[in-house]
Amino acid sequence: MQTQNSIISEIFKTISFSADEIKLVESKFEKITLEKGATLLNAGKTVNHQYFISSGCLRTYFIDNSGKEHTIQFAIQDWWISDYTAFFTSSTAIMTIDCIQDAVVYKVSKEAMDGLYLKIPSLETFFRKKMEGAFASFQKRILGSLSQSAKERYTSFISTYPNIEQSVKNYHIASYLGITTESLSRIRKEIAQK
Repeated sequence: MQTQNSIISEIFKTISFSADEIKLVESKFEKITLEKGATLLNAGKTVNHQYFISSGCLRTYFIDNSGKEHTIQFAIQDWWISDYTAFFTSSTAIMTIDCIQDAVVYKVSKEAMDGLYLKIPSLETFFRKKMEGAFASFQKRILGSLSQSAKERYTSFISTYPNIEQSVKNYHIASYLGITTESLSRIRKEIAQK
């Protein structure tokens, strides 16, 4: 059973729940509205939650010892985001998550999810498959960073985030790709000339 306009039908599209399960799951998620520029998570803070993006766009980044920002991830509609290293190891965040476009997210704690896994095993399967996909994507990104040209990384970025360029600043994209904004402009010009 699914309820119309439920967070269940938005987040867990592939799972059928009983009426009691819907109530239980909905009781564990909290809806949050974020304005552009808001910070969802600061480096150095304890990480107890992960977040489902209902709308908008968020950015996860790391600041190295020299003060340089490294964009790790953009999260758009239907994606999950957190500092997963801290989330899974009960340590403090090494990354910051900012809202770069007005967003609506649903947060859920690790403790709540662990309890839901015991009561609704299909949720554990759902999240295992999500994490498998995320792990494969991160591994693919690392391999791309090691072996692809900047132009190839940009092309891959555009295929992963097809509608994001209008919402994201050039220096965020350049940071994600590991290049300068000047290099990004040059790559865009090369692609536009073809």
